[in-house]
Amino acid sequence: MAFPYAIRQAVETDVDVLVDFTLREAAEAEGLTLSAEAATAGVRAGFGSGALSSYWVAVTSDGTIAASTSVVKEWSNFHGGHYWWIQSFYIHPGHRRTGLVEALIEHLIGASRSEGALDLRLYVHRSNHRAIRAYRRCGFTEGPYLMMRMASGET
Repeated sequence: MAFPYAIRQAVETDVDVLVDFTLREAAEAEGLTLSAEAATAGVRAGFGSGALSSYWVAVTSDGTIAASTSVVKEWSNFHGGHYWWIQSFYIHPGHRRTGLVEALIEHLIGASRSEGALDLRLYVHRSNHRAIRAYRRCGFTEGPYLMMRMASGET
């Protein structure tokens, strides 16, 4: 059977679904209830001139969005190139266990390589064991850095 999804760059008309997926991802991955307004502003920042992120979606043959992912780029002055960070990754529950994790990761690997990215990286909440297993299955390993933060306001 052929893979039943196509992966394409997201467009502005996808924003409502991307916001819904963002809210669901936060709730499932970290138990967070996000502000819909903040999530909408965050997703919208991925479109137009000066976009802060890039989004892709996996769609079914009837055009239903089944999954989404996004990346942000971080400049490395050490290496003179960009690291690509997976910022979001969500698969609608009705489309899980269908190969979408691997397909989306492979798509991101190809896109990052074609743009000369140094690495494809991500962070994952320590308690999100399902995601950790999926990312390891796709070849991700723990990096040498410890993520630290200082809250500058509400997060």
